[in-house]
Amino acid sequence: MEPANSKVRVSIIGASGYTGGELIRLLLSHPYVEVAQVTSQQNAGKFISSVHPNFRGQTQLKFTRVEEVGECDVLFLALPHGRSTEQIEHYAKLAPRIIDLAADFRLRDPQEYKRWYEVDHANVAWLNKFCYGLPETRREELRKASYVSGVGCNATTANLAMLPLARAGLIRMAVCDLKVGSSEGGNQHSAATHHATRAGSYRSFAPVGHRHQAEIRQELGDFELHFSVTAVEMVRGVLCTAHLFLHEPKTEKDLWKIFRAAYGDEPFVRIVNDKQGLYRLPEPKLVTGTNYCDVGFRVDESSGRVVVISALDNLMKGAAGTAVQCMNLMLGWPERTALDFMGLHPI
Repeated sequence: MEPANSKVRVSIIGASGYTGGELIRLLLSHPYVEVAQVTSQQNAGKFISSVHPNFRGQTQLKFTRVEEVGECDVLFLALPHGRSTEQIEHYAKLAPRIIDLAADFRLRDPQEYKRWYEVDHANVAWLNKFCYGLPETRREELRKASYVSGVGCNATTANLAMLPLARAGLIRMAVCDLKVGSSEGGNQHSAATHHATRAGSYRSFAPVGHRHQAEIRQELGDFELHFSVTAVEMVRGVLCTAHLFLHEPKTEKDLWKIFRAAYGDEPFVRIVNDKQGLYRLPEPKLVTGTNYCDVGFRVDESSGRVVVISALDNLMKGAAGTAVQCMNLMLGWPERTALDFMGLHPI
């Protein structure tokens, strides 16, 4: 469905970060959208190209202060975690539809939120108003939703790796090992992200206890889950290697049937499982800048272990791209709108 007359007015609260910049990039090229206002307290009054240099010559849009944001049709919140809950009632007065990219409203259970974020949720009454924003698990809910939460990039990579087998009730135990790029840490530098410290480092910063496990359990159900995250020398991208132990043995032919049935009609999940060529299995750099998640698999028939590998761009399918995909669903537009572009090769 296309808009009958005028374009939909969209604003972004917190547009100076990496995900905010990606939202701007996608929305400026969206045929049904007008970007009304984008905020940055620190950069108010400056052209957005002063922070996001890829917009040079593309737009004269400037940052405004959050207090200056007026009413719009869709409001994206790209704020640090914990900030959306403080002002959600105010934001709801500005727009009938809100998409929050932070973790504030991802979990339905306030006890789970407290367990993983180690604080009480500041606005429990709003938790059940938000729909979890992963189209592959919540598509029909998203079509009717007014409020949508963002997704965790690591959770999404693991969720899309395991979803077909989880839906079939086959997973007994999962051991997920993720390699992630530096942009996951955001654009605020620290001693840990200083180049001299970060360069050449493979840092297992979350061998246990990563918060995104809560989203996996919420979306895929309850099975034994082990989850570790390692930062590698890469800017964008997540690679998930999921070692799955099933309730019953499956051959690679069986897996092809299961994954094709789950993803054959999905617009942004591709099965990459080749026997020849350079890129036989998913590779993060080949999805850089795209909204695709590539998924492949192998079977160790001697042990019954299934290895599923998935790759995505943490700023796109892991954040801004999925958020725009959700907006398309909420407004009845084709899901691929403003997202249907290929990656680069070589890169």
